[in-house]
Amino acid sequence: MHADDGADHAEFVSEPIRPEPGTFDTTAMSRAEPGLPGRFTWREAPYEVAQVLATWKTSSLNMGELYLRRHWFKIETTTGEVMTLYCERQARSTAARKARWWLYCIDRGDE
Repeated sequence: MHADDGADHAEFVSEPIRPEPGTFDTTAMSRAEPGLPGRFTWREAPYEVAQVLATWKTSSLNMGELYLRRHWFKIETTTGEVMTLYCERQARSTAARKARWWLYCIDRGDE
């Protein structure tokens, strides 16, 4: 594959992000969905969401019932990175309970 043929150049990250308080999408929250933060910090660097490119949900079966596990957001930042973020509906371990928002992968463009 050639670098210009539209291949996915995303780097897998899987690290928590720190949403900036007061920047959550309250419209989504009014529908009982997680409100995407408009700004967040990752690896001590600030990022701001310029646009949402896609959203989707994943679920799993738990004791025979379908359970909504994650809300996913593919975003573009004001500095040009394309990131895939997700909100963990319920943390699986006590250590991760505070980290609900995660950066799954990042595409920095032509790096």
